[in-house]
Amino acid sequence: MAIYDNFAALDIRVGVITAVDDFPEARKPAYKLTIDFGSEIGEKKSSAQLVKYYKKTELVGKKVLGVVNFPVRQIGPFMSEVLTLGVPDADHECVLIVPDKGDAIVGGKLF
Repeated sequence: MAIYDNFAALDIRVGVITAVDDFPEARKPAYKLTIDFGSEIGEKKSSAQLVKYYKKTELVGKKVLGVVNFPVRQIGPFMSEVLTLGVPDADHECVLIVPDKGDAIVGGKLF
């Protein structure tokens, strides 16, 4: 069973996607994201399997949630620095978890 300290160890922040690139080397269709997490964390890279629901142009400027304190993970030739959070649909495709108000502060920590 998880305890609160397990949750508190995760650093989940609001970021805004600043760039989206194709990731043709990925095993499943995915994008390479550049996400700005504000002045404390800065810009980080992430890979995300979002192509079913999101076009590259609609992702730029979108606020998302990401775990910023996991170790860097190599995905093919790409180094993913953060875990962009989402939930699965019925086909196990990713639907992003996003703040429901535009007022969410970039760099703000989930509590």
